[in-house]
Amino acid sequence: MDEIQQDKPVKRVRRATSSSASKESTTETKAPSEPKAQARQASDSKPAARRRSAVKAEGAETANKPEASSAPESSDKSEAPARRGRQSPQRADSTKTDGGSENSGKSEKSDSPARRDRQGSDANRNDSNKSDSNKTDGGSDKSEGREDRETRSTDRDNSRNDRDDDRRGGRSSSNNSNNRRGRYRDRDRRGRPGGQDEQEPEISEDDVLVPVAGILDVLENYAFLRTSGYLPGPNDVYVSLGQVKKYGMRKGDAIIGSIRQPRDGESLNQRQKFNALVKVESVNGQTLEEAANRVEFGKLTPLYPDTRLRLETESKRLSTRIIDLVAPIGKGQRGLIVSPPKAGKTLVLQAIANAISTNNPEVHLMVVLVDERPEEVTDMQRTVKGEVIASTFDRPAEDHTTVAELAIERAKRLVELGHDVVVLLDSITRLGRAYNLSAPPSGRILSGGVDSAALYPPKRFFGAARNIEFGGSLTILATALVETGSKMDEVIFEEFKGTGNMELRLSRQLADKRIFPAVDINGSGTRREEMLMSQQETKIIWKLRRALAGLDQQQALELVLSRLKDTSSNVEFLLKLEKSMPVPSESDSE
Repeated sequence: MDEIQQDKPVKRVRRATSSSASKESTTETKAPSEPKAQARQASDSKPAARRRSAVKAEGAETANKPEASSAPESSDKSEAPARRGRQSPQRADSTKTDGGSENSGKSEKSDSPARRDRQGSDANRNDSNKSDSNKTDGGSDKSEGREDRETRSTDRDNSRNDRDDDRRGGRSSSNNSNNRRGRYRDRDRRGRPGGQDEQEPEISEDDVLVPVAGILDVLENYAFLRTSGYLPGPNDVYVSLGQVKKYGMRKGDAIIGSIRQPRDGESLNQRQKFNALVKVESVNGQTLEEAANRVEFGKLTPLYPDTRLRLETESKRLSTRIIDLVAPIGKGQRGLIVSPPKAGKTLVLQAIANAISTNNPEVHLMVVLVDERPEEVTDMQRTVKGEVIASTFDRPAEDHTTVAELAIERAKRLVELGHDVVVLLDSITRLGRAYNLSAPPSGRILSGGVDSAALYPPKRFFGAARNIEFGGSLTILATALVETGSKMDEVIFEEFKGTGNMELRLSRQLADKRIFPAVDINGSGTRREEMLMSQQETKIIWKLRRALAGLDQQQALELVLSRLKDTSSNVEFLLKLEKSMPVPSESDSE
């Protein structure tokens, strides 16, 4: 009995220590030891059973101590719930095996611990697989949630892009050029925000306003107030298109307004090179309400000229006196001065300008010189009492066209107000050359290298001349070059040949013989000249033309000049001519 008492506790201690080596097997060895102890207690005596129970209690205490000591060593606190979950199926399995062991006998008792160990390991594997599957399921759930959030954000972006595309007129947001266009669409070329919809700048009480005045030049995306003439200059004032639309301003208007004086230490932005117009006071001398209600030039009714512009000033000014006789000029005339080089067209133009400013001071005179020599510009500015607008030949073709367009627009604005305007252009041939160089090619080239699209702007310039029905007129006298040896000049002249209602021809042969003014009397004339002259004067002039038609250029001009020198005025000349050449009356003619 003593040997049995010494051996059996040793075996049970070993089982306890072996269970303490592995955390999971301690609970397994503890569960099946209880039915074995009950079976042995039935066969042994009571003292031995007491000793065995004491040893069993010591083994249970040693088995519980490693569990308590091993718990803090585990790094993951989540293993304790998993360990409890694994113990529950193991206990159920142990109860089943214990019930079977009582029926089967002692031979099966030795095999039941190994079988239970295998079942416990299989259960552990299943639990680990379940935990792994739960982890993977949790990760997949997280990834699916992340994908859902990304999908929702993508849908929001797509819907936002669709709305942007709808606002832009259906343009795709993936197009970089369209994005750039949409991004900078609200900016003008000077980099100012707002573009065409920019409103009038605000004025604070501390701002000091400086008055400015100039001619409005409206371009594609912005406008400028030309303060130093009709060409761009460094002192020009920027005008937004919002102000132009608000006050009904048009290209060529004379604007009086104010700009804001820079404060102390304040300098203009590098991109804003020009001062901005902050206040508009008057447009063409009218209030803003009156300027907004004016009639457009294109809606005015054109008529034939019926009011004469007399050019006769002094008895010695034979050029203007002879023009009054052979080619009278009226308000609203559209005339061509056809001249070869060195025929004296510049002198004739100066004489006409001085005569108009002297005899008709109510007329606004504008002399437009395009592609001319600088010395002629200076001479014209000093001799003509009017507005001289010039662009010399050393400037680019774009400046020629800019000057001409702004000048004719200025003349139209004055006609809209009921004024009489006279524009003298020198020359329309050079203006056509400038448009041929600066205009974009249309692909249709005429003879002489003239683009068909380059002839329309000069025609629009020349066709603006007209007499307005209820007051106001625009008279344009333009010089046209012929006999230059250039096919281009011939094509340009042929395009304008039938557009005018008055033509004054100068002769190169007469100019070479130093007979001035070198006017071709038989080749010059005016349409509907009877509307500009009285009935008696018309009859005398027609009688004179019949007499001069049988003479050549030189004889006819010398005859008229000799008679003009003998008289002090054209009226005296016509009276003497009527006496020398009796004009038949209406009864005699019938």
